[in-house]
Parts: sequence; structure tokens; C-alpha cells
Amino acid sequence: MKYKEGELKRQLDRLYRTFDLEFLSTDPLEFVHRYETPGDREIVGLVSSSLAYGKVESIKKSVGSVLAVMGKSPYRFTLSFRPERDGALFKGFVHRFNRGPDISCLLYFARQMIEDSGSIGGFFLKGYSPTHRNVKEALTSFTERALSLDSSPVYGRKTLPKSAGVRFFFPSPLDGSPCKRLNLYLRWMVRRGDRLDFGIWEDVDPAKLVIPLDTHIARISKLIGLTKMASPGWKMAEEVTESLKRLDPKDPVKYDFALCRLGILDKCPKKKDAGKCESCLIKKICVL
Repeated sequence: MKYKEGELKRQLDRLYRTFDLEFLSTDPLEFVHRYETPGDREIVGLVSSSLAYGKVESIKKSVGSVLAVMGKSPYRFTLSFRPERDGALFKGFVHRFNRGPDISCLLYFARQMIEDSGSIGGFFLKGYSPTHRNVKEALTSFTERALSLDSSPVYGRKTLPKSAGVRFFFPSPLDGSPCKRLNLYLRWMVRRGDRLDFGIWEDVDPAKLVIPLDTHIARISKLIGLTKMASPGWKMAEEVTESLKRLDPKDPVKYDFALCRLGILDKCPKKKDAGKCESCLIKKICVL
């Protein structure tokens, strides 16, 4: 690294202050901000983060189509959702790898979580411990327990088929996955202290969160020295998070939204670009 850690913090703090709620329209988090109650925000956050793969325009279109079916209160819709009766409402839904039955199963899982634990957050907490280094163990438990819930009204048998598309929504750190979309959901539900995320899950410590590692974060993290790893995965996500913890031990993933804007808004080129690089807010700490 050619710069001191203090300079890294100054540059990233400036980036954090720059990309705020004014840029919400470039992120599926926008949908969660449309709702006021914790129950609705939990459900909308789960749907929005689960579909947060691909181009932003496609993500927003898919999330919007699901929420349009669910009406004014996605929470109440979920509590009364019966796949055998209501699954046809999502007939024809397609978002890259996922289809209507996968959405039906996701909502049916959410309903079972709420019935079991009072909320999705309560279901997550059953695998969480403040003594853990980060949320790895809690995410592993959450995924295992979610995928063991009843899926028979959707896929025809109580044990979830290996080919079931809903599995894509529940990856596990044990498989080496960075679990980008689940970590994104956790960020939205857990982080507090600014107006971006919601802090609904008060019993989860923001310091335990792991960066939602996608292609943008992975590439930019390499460029500014947050990771030395070549391949994106859970280990890289942990390494990037540990680097950010040196800048803000209590809230390391606060920088996620801002860093991701550099990629989503095409402000950080894959190859050196004189115009874009010169105007970049973090050019002083980039090795490109």
C-alpha cells in the first residue's frame, strides 16, 4: 500500500458522505424505504435482497412485480399466503435463474419463520451469538434451518429438492459463497446510525456484519488494498471486512453502499480511464 491507513479512512469517509440517500434510486433498498412498519420492511427486504443479482434495472423490475402482487402490506400478505391457493399469482415470473414457484417458496418460508419465531429476525437470532467473530455461524444456521422448512405445497414434497430454485436465495458460508445477498439483507436490517439502513434487528451487533461482496466490491477492494485475494468468496468478504474494521470497528460495512455506487454508476472503470480516474473521489488510494 502506497498510502497510510489514515488516508484510506479520510477518502472512504468522504465517499460515505457523498453517496447517501440521494442515490437510493440506484439500489433495491429503495423498495424497503417505501414501507413504515418493521414487519413490512423485513418482508420487502427479504424479497428485494434475494433478487439483487443482475443489472439494477432488471432487479427493480422484478422486485416491483412481486410487490405489486403483495399489495399495501407485504407482511399481512405473507402471513396469509398459501402456496397451493396463491402460488398462481406469481405464474410467469422470471428473474434470471428464478421463477414464480421460487418466490412462492420464499414467502412460504418467511411465513413459517414468523410463525416459529415471531419475525424473520427472531428466526435468525436462534443461530446468532455475540461471542462469534462475525455472522458466519449465524448465517450458516439460518440457511440450514430455512432450507429444512416445509416446501411441500410448492415443490411437491416436504424435503426440499436439490434442484429447487429457492436454494439460490440461501447460500452458505460453508460452501465458500460470499453470501452477498444475505449479507446485504443483514446490513439493511441491522445497521443503524444513519438514515440508509433500518436497525430493526437490535440484538445483532453491526460490528459482526460481513461486507456484501459482489463483483464491484471485490474489484474496487483490490484496487484500494482492502484484500490481496484473487477470487471472490467468503474468505475475501471476511478479509475486506477486517480491513474496514480498522477504519470503523463498530460499523465496518457502512462503506458498502458508497463503494458499490462507484461500480453501479460506472464511475470506476475496469481499465484506467483518464477522464473517470481523474474525477474519482478515491483516486489517491487507488492503484489502477
